Amino acid sequence: MDGTKRNDIKVGKQVKVVQKQDQRSGKLTEGVVSKILTNSQTHHHGIKVMLEGGIVGRVKEIIE
Repeated sequence: MDGTKRNDIKVGKQVKVVQKQDQRSGKLTEGVVSKILTNSQTHHHGIKVMLEGGIVGRVKEIIE
């Protein structure tokens, strides 16, 4: 599941995000969502979240 729909992402879910500085390389960082930062229902680059530990990125993959 990709991370373009806000309804698919919940606090406490395990996700993979791309951080701003990693957008060119596409390097993904795995973590647990602590806060959803995007207000709109969808975003074509992925919903922006904050992971536990303070890392901010756009969700590229939701781990079931």
